[in-house]
Amino acid sequence: MSKRNKKKRTGPKEKLKHKLKDYIRKVFEKHQEDTLDYKDVSKALLINDSETRKLIISVLYALKDEGVIHEVARGRFVLDFSNKQAIGVLDSTSRGAGYVVTEDEQQGDIYIRPENLLHALHGDKVEVEILKKGGNRTEGRVVRIVEHKTKEFVGSIKMSDKFAFLRTDNAKVNIDIYIPLEKLKGARDGDKVLGRITSWPKETKSPFGEVIEVLGRPGNNDAEMLSILIKNDLDYKFPQKVIEEAENVGMELDPKEIEKRRDMRATTTFTIDPFDAKDFDDALSLMELENGNFEVGVHIADVSHYVRPGTSMDDEAAKRGNSVYLVDRVIPMLPEQLSNLACSLRPNEDKYTFSAVFELTAEGKIVKEWFGKTVTHSDKRYTYEEAQEIIEGKSGQFEKEIRWLDQLAKKYRKARLKHGALNIESDEIRFKLDDQGEPIEVIRKTSKDAHKLIEEFMLLANKRVAMHVGIIKGEKTSNQNFVYRVHDKPDLAKIETFKLFISKFGHEMASGSIETVASRINSLFEQVKETPEYNLIQSMAIRSMAKASYDTLNIGHFGLAFEYYTHFTSPIRRYADLMVHRILQDKLDGKQLNYGNKLKEICKHISVQERKAIDAERESNKYFQVKFVKDKVGQIFEGTVSGIADFGVFVRIDENYCEGLVTMQSLPGDNYYFDADKFSIIGRKTGQEYNFGDKVTIQIVGVDTFKKQIDLEIYEY
Repeated sequence: MSKRNKKKRTGPKEKLKHKLKDYIRKVFEKHQEDTLDYKDVSKALLINDSETRKLIISVLYALKDEGVIHEVARGRFVLDFSNKQAIGVLDSTSRGAGYVVTEDEQQGDIYIRPENLLHALHGDKVEVEILKKGGNRTEGRVVRIVEHKTKEFVGSIKMSDKFAFLRTDNAKVNIDIYIPLEKLKGARDGDKVLGRITSWPKETKSPFGEVIEVLGRPGNNDAEMLSILIKNDLDYKFPQKVIEEAENVGMELDPKEIEKRRDMRATTTFTIDPFDAKDFDDALSLMELENGNFEVGVHIADVSHYVRPGTSMDDEAAKRGNSVYLVDRVIPMLPEQLSNLACSLRPNEDKYTFSAVFELTAEGKIVKEWFGKTVTHSDKRYTYEEAQEIIEGKSGQFEKEIRWLDQLAKKYRKARLKHGALNIESDEIRFKLDDQGEPIEVIRKTSKDAHKLIEEFMLLANKRVAMHVGIIKGEKTSNQNFVYRVHDKPDLAKIETFKLFISKFGHEMASGSIETVASRINSLFEQVKETPEYNLIQSMAIRSMAKASYDTLNIGHFGLAFEYYTHFTSPIRRYADLMVHRILQDKLDGKQLNYGNKLKEICKHISVQERKAIDAERESNKYFQVKFVKDKVGQIFEGTVSGIADFGVFVRIDENYCEGLVTMQSLPGDNYYFDADKFSIIGRKTGQEYNFGDKVTIQIVGVDTFKKQIDLEIYEY
């Protein structure tokens, strides 16, 4: 028998039943307040024959099971409005369907078939009608687009004789936009462009649009970085009004303003930052006191002096939320006149600062603390590398101060870890670029003592500011008119998954309560520190944790083991810190402002912006990985399995830390499948396994700059 004959057919009765569902649904929608039985429905549909009327009874009960109608008496039904409508954000899939994510946890995500999207696109806020409940998922259809996320998209132009299409870069926005030739704005075939949807008639598959801006040729760094920013809904240009406001900010300090501040220009002060930094937003000062104690000042650029509420600069900073750091450029939160000049604590310049000043014993105990506006003068700018050399014994300016601060930082760090903080060692991958912006070397940045020195004193300032504003005397709850940096406790189920992951390397983590998770993970890190899988295990541990965010409700910071924590130390690049400066100053001035729900909305927005920035930075890194290995196609490398999925194996190349994919189909010698319980890919015949941390020999067989993907294959000798 042929395959065609084997195929299951849909009979006439089933087809009629399917059509009747739509017709009957419309009858109930037309008579929303009426209760109807099969006779009423038959009459409304002008159906007289007995067979079809019997079928209507069957359909009525099917619609009842799907939650479309409700049986109020035997055989009598009414349109079911309970949980009928829901509003949420559409999360599209690359295959054309989507899920509407609602804020109602009981509702859950609602699956939307491609034919029920009503032209809604990824990220749109939509209203949906529930079509079906039960089983593995709830299904619905979009009935209204409440708000478009955007009508602007980045993509590549595909030309034909009489028209063009814009093929979007975002796999979740799987549409082509029809562009008339007269609206190309000079774009050529293959150009990367920013386009806009102008209309989308209901009867058409593709929307109509126009080119707003030609970004450049594919593979050009400027075009690709702009594409990443736009795709992640991140602004890359400042409005003219913002630029004009910034240009009116002068570099000279006002003598009258200086008189209002604590003058600390005579105190030894310096900055320690990356070698390529331009926005120096924090400095340290140190002075030995007559009583044998030490005064340590954490001085932060006083952005709030220049950026006032209600100004265009403030509105733009609030909108952006933070600076974005891509591989080859920074997209600042504030215009360069502020971020790199007026506010930046550059060496040998007087600056307005907002400071946290501590009187400390030699052991680091806080005797006194003071917060307030200051004027400071940075005597020297150190890079992390220069400061590290002094810590390790090299002579240099302020060597006594740097070494004393280093010793104290080590004590603070030891105390934090003992108190339950996670011992995460940052390990970043950076690219060295040539004059044309091409990657010529991959550099693995590890956190050394100089980094930890700065980190500990920034943590100290952030923590003490949070306590100063957050603790209300006589109250059990924290001040909710404040911006906290919070980090929730991890989910135990994720910790169990992490334990299964490390078992692949032959490691174990002791069992225990959620309160002891940090100490148990730190013990594990100490055990595996000298192993090749150390960085991979650290990375997976971070993924097992909740994500830190901003909130007015203080739940503490699990990762740092702080009951109170905020961000005070980087107002040049984070709007959260700017808000903290304003709120702290209000408290110092004796003002008690009630922000109400506005502050919570700000926290929610800047947390979202932070995630966008992280996604953009990650995508930028992937793009430069692809560029770095582009001339290495065909070459063979040793690698480590860094990820397992149902579609293949991710491998990180040991020599250059770039990561690529070996697809399931290309794995040699067997037919493989993904075992979700074991987190392994296993050969059906041979039992050959691929696990996290396995050492493999791979060959680079291709690169795709559009997908930002490196294609690998297992190399067999």
